Amino acid sequence: MNNYTKSILLGFILLFSLNSFSQDTFSIVAVDSVTGEVGSAGASCVDLINYPGMTNHFLGELFPGVGAINCQAYYLESNQVNARNRMNEGMTPSEIITWLEENDVQNNPHQRQYGIVAMVDGSPESAGYTGVNTDDYKNHVTGPNYSIQGNILLGQMVLDSMEAQFLRAEGDLACKLMAALQGANMVGADTRCTSNGTSSLFSFVKVAHPDDVFGSPSFVLGLRTANNAGIEPIDSLQVLFDEVQYCPSVGIEESNNFENYFTLKPNPVDDILSLESDLDGVFQVRIVDINGKQVLQSSILKNLSFDVSHLDSGMYFIQIYNEQQNFIKKIIKK
Repeated sequence: MNNYTKSILLGFILLFSLNSFSQDTFSIVAVDSVTGEVGSAGASCVDLINYPGMTNHFLGELFPGVGAINCQAYYLESNQVNARNRMNEGMTPSEIITWLEENDVQNNPHQRQYGIVAMVDGSPESAGYTGVNTDDYKNHVTGPNYSIQGNILLGQMVLDSMEAQFLRAEGDLACKLMAALQGANMVGADTRCTSNGTSSLFSFVKVAHPDDVFGSPSFVLGLRTANNAGIEPIDSLQVLFDEVQYCPSVGIEESNNFENYFTLKPNPVDDILSLESDLDGVFQVRIVDINGKQVLQSSILKNLSFDVSHLDSGMYFIQIYNEQQNFIKKIIKK
């Protein structure tokens, strides 16, 4: 075998390894029907340090204002391209999965796993697929606006914990996706990482706003750790996340006794938000967005009305306070 033939063969082997190297283990895709954000997050015990050409977030693709797709389990880039094309054609999540199952590039769909979400006629839809030959433990769970999937897992508790944390988390879609990853932050979540003392070796979270360009989402964070380093990538990702993203569950939290002293209506609100106080004295009132930025400020003696029609749709917090007391309530702007 001459040197030219050897180089061609080596290039083919490298290309094949980069396109079918891994069982990418646990991940989530989701859409926010209020803000129009789409997002993806995931982690795996694949050592991406050996694959410098791969990004930390390669398995997820975001379609701004439309949906998101995660392709995993014996990952093939060509299957991901096919999924992308079907989304761009306007297929629904379930239609895309059916097409992928019938048109797998290697005619082996039973080794694949997919999670897909999209806005369809103004409402979120989701679909998941787990091939019967995907490595155990494997499964997927779906909700109206999310799909969570995994393989080579410690067990169903990994997926259930991710779902519970996603649904419980306050804040925007990035906050919810990061919380979902924390739900899988347990040793051996990907069982191949049990000896490493971690859940995985790489992790990522990314979110696209409706006006983003495909391939350039507004929010992307990811990192990879070395095998046998014993570094938990989800915790490391959380450190990076907290430096750039504010989530209410960390700082602003609702007051349990808010309704004992104040009446707030309507909530959710379109334009005028009315507030009534049962307490004596003057209180300061402010409304902050999920990043902690103040968007409205006033004071109240007994009654107050806010015009919030100019605010973007999404989640906000109203804070009512004086030198002695502090009350906080979540509000939703339609």
